[in-house]
Amino acid sequence: MNIRTVGVVGLGLMGRGICTSLLANNFQVVAYDINPESFAAARAHVASALEELARHPSVAEAIPENWPSHFQLTADLSPLGDCDFVIESIPEDPVIKQETIAALERLLPNSTPIASNTSALPISLLQAHCQLPQRIIGMHWAEPCHLTRFLEIIRGEHTDDATADSAANLGRQLGKDPTIVQRDVPGFIVNRLAYAMYREAFWLLENNVADVDTIDRAFVNAISVWANVAGPFRWMDLSGLPAYAQAMGRLFPELSQATETPACFQSMIDDGARGAANGRGFYSYTAEEAEAWRAKLVKNVHATRQRSPLPQPTVKDLS
Repeated sequence: MNIRTVGVVGLGLMGRGICTSLLANNFQVVAYDINPESFAAARAHVASALEELARHPSVAEAIPENWPSHFQLTADLSPLGDCDFVIESIPEDPVIKQETIAALERLLPNSTPIASNTSALPISLLQAHCQLPQRIIGMHWAEPCHLTRFLEIIRGEHTDDATADSAANLGRQLGKDPTIVQRDVPGFIVNRLAYAMYREAFWLLENNVADVDTIDRAFVNAISVWANVAGPFRWMDLSGLPAYAQAMGRLFPELSQATETPACFQSMIDDGARGAANGRGFYSYTAEEAEAWRAKLVKNVHATRQRSPLPQPTVKDLS
């Protein structure tokens, strides 16, 4: 399937990042938001992000100077009817997402894939009332969307191979390294791994094993040895399998099995903490400190991309 024009529904932070990624790679973008007041902020975000990309030619060798002419902003869904692929990126509310997908189905040709950008919602749930559930697929993006190689492609119960192939191929054209989630489980791959880690970090904090800074430093000092080059299975291979089997037998029964949001965390949220966004989180931030941390993360993304070339796709990747 030849994809040249992509629709993006929703111009929040993730939607703007998705638009940036598409425009940086010379796609035509038709972006919809119910609120026209978001258009100026979206254009400013894209312009700033593309300028940032242009300073790192390893990411985008040539940012198209005419990108504004490729970027159509609309408060009317109908212009998306001519798109080759549509990505919905609205809040994680299944009812609103289902309503939006239903509106897109009435508008789009039967062959046009519809992707939902979600970090946890079951794709099979979103397919439940669709006319053509086989063309619905999940795409889990990560900020900063225009920089990271991360992209999860989630097959719902009814997603067909053609839709999965189209989503994965689009991701590769955007410089991503798509991972295909073959079974639609809550949290998919990365968030299941991440939230297991978050839960254990809170257990250590709440049980006075160590403070926030100590836990963070221990984690960084250990994980940074291998996380940029290997995943958990590769790391076990490289560092000796038998010891892990022995440790699992002793340690698994001791790990947290909490099923509720940690009370100390919920209290922070209820008190207005938003992290670096408002300077109040596990750490305090001035505006300058928050920006410095963002710049540090972006620099790390660039360094990681330069160290690790994209793998070549295989038949198995597309299955």
